[in-house]
Amino acid sequence: MTQNSINNIPMVDVQAWHRPIQERLEKKALEILRSGRFIMGEEVEAFEQEVAHYLGAKYAISCANGTDALVLALHAAGIGPGDEVLTTGFTFFATAEAIMQVGATPVLVDIDSETFNIDPLELERSITSRCKAVLVVHLFGLPAALSEIQAVCDRHGLILLEDCAQSFGASYHSRKTGNFGLLGTFSFFPSKNLGGFGDGGLIITSDLKAAEAVRMLRNHGSACQYYHECAGYNSRLDALQAGLLRVKLKHIDEFNAQRRKVAQWYCELLKGTEVIFPEDRENHIYHQYTVVLPSGRDMVKKRLASKGIASAIYYPLPLNKQRALVGVASEYELPVCEQLSEHCLSLPIFPGMTNSQVETVASTLIKEMC
Repeated sequence: MTQNSINNIPMVDVQAWHRPIQERLEKKALEILRSGRFIMGEEVEAFEQEVAHYLGAKYAISCANGTDALVLALHAAGIGPGDEVLTTGFTFFATAEAIMQVGATPVLVDIDSETFNIDPLELERSITSRCKAVLVVHLFGLPAALSEIQAVCDRHGLILLEDCAQSFGASYHSRKTGNFGLLGTFSFFPSKNLGGFGDGGLIITSDLKAAEAVRMLRNHGSACQYYHECAGYNSRLDALQAGLLRVKLKHIDEFNAQRRKVAQWYCELLKGTEVIFPEDRENHIYHQYTVVLPSGRDMVKKRLASKGIASAIYYPLPLNKQRALVGVASEYELPVCEQLSEHCLSLPIFPGMTNSQVETVASTLIKEMC
């Protein structure tokens, strides 16, 4: 037996994650397959009600994926051509892509070196006369500094929107993320904290007008079948995804608690080393466990892989360096984003991960840094 087969620790082990609820998932899937109703319908409506209750929002509107959720939220908020939207330079491309898809321009802001989230001081310095909104990202499961960011928005008359793709279940001052802005968006990509079995997305709001706009936009701009108020999108959640997400939603706090436990194990094992690891914050639900290495990050990643241990770089290229944003947002200087993109490394973390696996990852990481 090789060393690889002994370790074989993936970034996310969905089988280990789902094992305790596998029978319930299979039962729900079979129930929906036999129903013959696959688009929208009762399962989707039930999921929207349950997830709205869990998140503490008045309205929850599901959609086809997390990127669509961003586009729908921006569109419903009235963002369009000529507008600028402030957002972080250190996030998945979809955040900036969605801004561009509604015809607006992303204004990239540098981040805090400890939280990896948008820096409120840099945010205020970046505001121009064309800025209409702030799209804040709660990166890796840690809520951004919402009090400070909301204060900036209030002072300058900006709309606050939240990208919660990586923070489902995280709270800030006892409120779930997604409830601070006009609209909050979520992704149910399989690796997310509430991961589906394909693509899926969600928008939440407590504003009736915004909710009605999103509902209409996700269904071809139609509030009544065959009557269309505007050009919208085809972005509906499948009943199968909704049903399976209903099963997992009942266990989301347990899953997030397991992620926090894994993170605490990592912290204990990495203390006293050169590895810079995330400070343990009560409201961090660890979509990713991301460390910063002083040097040799790429070589360490290769060495881990040779031992059967997965790792990932989120994100190797900040948005201001992306070819797709040349001439759009390439002029911004984001020194913290650029530094972290060269030194950060995400380690395996998932519900069901064992203490032994964490010890293997941590000890191998420390050894391979030498």
